[in-house]
This record gives sequence, C-alpha cells and structure tokens, in this order.
Amino acid sequence: MNSAEGSAYSPSQVTVGDGSLHLKLIQQPTTVDGKTYPNVSGLVTSNGKAQFTYGAFEARIYTPSSGTQMANWPSFWLDGQNWPTDGELDVLEGLGGSACYHFHSTAGGPGGCASGTYSGGWHTFGAEWKQGSVTYYYDGKQVGQITSGITSAPMYLILNNAINPSHSGTNVVPADMMVDYVRAWQH
Repeated sequence: MNSAEGSAYSPSQVTVGDGSLHLKLIQQPTTVDGKTYPNVSGLVTSNGKAQFTYGAFEARIYTPSSGTQMANWPSFWLDGQNWPTDGELDVLEGLGGSACYHFHSTAGGPGGCASGTYSGGWHTFGAEWKQGSVTYYYDGKQVGQITSGITSAPMYLILNNAINPSHSGTNVVPADMMVDYVRAWQH
C-alpha cells in the first residue's frame, strides 16, 4: 500500500475465527517487486467491489497494544482510485501509540489524534462524510471534524495491520488486529 511500510501483505494473514476477522502481522521476510520486507501482514479492501461517496462508516476493532499504547500502524480508512486527488479518509490510523484521524487530499492532510487510550480492548471507530466535512467518532463520542480539503470522489474501504518504524509507536510482532464488524451507510 505504501513504500514506507515495514510489511508486505498476504491473504494467508487474513482469517476469520471466533466471530472476528483477524489481520495477523508476523515476522517472515517476504520479497515483492524486488523489495524485501521483514514482515508479512493482513489487509482487506472493498476495491473493485464497493465504493462510496459520502456516508457513515464504523468498525469495532481490537488493535494491537504495547501496554497502554496502540502498537504498530493499524488502520481503518477509505481511499480513491487516484491518490491524493480523490482523497484519503483515515477513520483510524494508529500513529505514535495514539488513535488518529485525517483527510488527505491535494489540499493537505488535516486531522488530529484523540485523547484517551484506544488499545487493549474493543473500540468503535467511525466517521460521517458529508459534502465539505467529515466528523469522527470514537466509542460513540465526537473526537474531531475536518471541513477543509474534503473531496467528493468515490472511495473504497480498507482495513490493515501495518508496521512502520517512523509512524508506529512501539512495534510488536507478532500482532493481531481483530475486527468484529464493519458498517457502511451511503447518504
């Protein structure tokens, strides 16, 4: 997904069991297009199956943790076909141990990180995307809103359990990002 990631993706790291989707990150050197990654992980996407323009998006996720902080770079996001022109809506992006949200486009990448601890248990992460704004909700409480640079291009959903030494807080391998459900409502 991104040249800065410290893992490649493989369908073998995506499983369903005990009522949850599991996106597992393990140490296993893997070479893709001539680049060797020290780890392999799981990713699911609706690309080619479902796209959305505006709507509400919510997932109940158990993120990897390192004690009281979110570990690695777990993400729940939407992306367009032509990045950054179409935009990128980050509902949850684990950055530096925190739960963060952003909207990236050619106009910039405004966003922020929520106060509180969002690791070590199940949490609900959501966003409502309307024309000109995205409002973010964690565990049912509004944690932020972005009103600049919001695009209207169709986007598809992505959930991934990434690792990146420059973005992650503490890196933990192996790690399992679990997803109880994902809901999408188009306006």
